[in-house]
Amino acid sequence: MEQLIDRREALRKTALLMGAAVSASALAGIMQGCKATPELTYTPSFFTEEQARIMSELAQTIIPKTNTPGAKEAGVPGFIDQILKECYKKEDQDKFIAGLTEFEAAAKAEHGDSFIYLDAEKQLAFVKAQNEAAVNAVKADPSQPRPFILSAKELTLLGFFTSEPGATQVLQYEAVPGSYKGCIPLTEAGNGKTWAT
Repeated sequence: MEQLIDRREALRKTALLMGAAVSASALAGIMQGCKATPELTYTPSFFTEEQARIMSELAQTIIPKTNTPGAKEAGVPGFIDQILKECYKKEDQDKFIAGLTEFEAAAKAEHGDSFIYLDAEKQLAFVKAQNEAAVNAVKADPSQPRPFILSAKELTLLGFFTSEPGATQVLQYEAVPGSYKGCIPLTEAGNGKTWAT
């Protein structure tokens, strides 16, 4: 039976055979290419593929899969892509992309790697730190522009809670609000107040 080895093991054995002639930086560069790129669950129309992957991982970090679907499973990244393309002004689109670019640069500066390649624990810690800094900045000066992480969270939550899984599995949902009761006392029908919906 043929024994299969992974790419890392093959590189390690090759380096040993070459007498460790492969430089550490060259080997590190090759090893960077060995990381599995997170799958995209939609075809982006606004984001580039790289931006879409970062936004997908960020949304999944904000709303991870538990006993209910996470942001990716609920289609949130595609929702964000679509709402940015179809509903945001060019100026606001540019601000969002600039914020996403800064977010990715900060992840690389802090962890030496793209946000999409960090393990879930590091992603969560990084997002929490970014969120805390943004909240503190807004508290200190409410007149400043809304930080990227808060806009991303807002769109993620909006996308999730308006999706079918978010609306039906997390929130209470009634397809038709209330049942028809033709003859009941006024006190049981809201004391004459009109329904909000």
